[in-house]
Amino acid sequence: MSSPRETFLRLVNGVCDGPYEDLADLYAEQTHVTHPFHPPPLRSRNELHEHFTAQPPVARTLSRKPVDVTIHETGDPEVIVAEFAYQGRVVETGEAFTVPCVFVMRIRNGLIIESRDYIDPIASARAWGQLDSLLTALRPQESTTIEGASRP
Repeated sequence: MSSPRETFLRLVNGVCDGPYEDLADLYAEQTHVTHPFHPPPLRSRNELHEHFTAQPPVARTLSRKPVDVTIHETGDPEVIVAEFAYQGRVVETGEAFTVPCVFVMRIRNGLIIESRDYIDPIASARAWGQLDSLLTALRPQESTTIEGASRP
């Protein structure tokens, strides 16, 4: 059985190196994983398997590794707070990136039963080549009044 620290390290190294098919095995069958900057939550090992094995949003390959890892143990032996960054390069362009992250995790018997994964959405969108899409999504959309007149 892995400690919370060991389970976290297996997760972040697996996100970088694979095999992606095995990452869901780090989670309990019923779990609760939220990405507060990118909902909805993932609630089962099956949903996590789909998440980890899905095609990337764009045709880019990220070569990355976890860096600056600091793991804070808490008064609850199941709970850790991990600060780190994914750092690497976009294989196709050579562009360097750093994506800061903070994970708050509850790990019981070596399995993740709950996690809140705070991943910098701007740095992540930039690494994946989706910054323009993110900015478009953040811009106010025109709304229509009852009378049918447009306004900003």
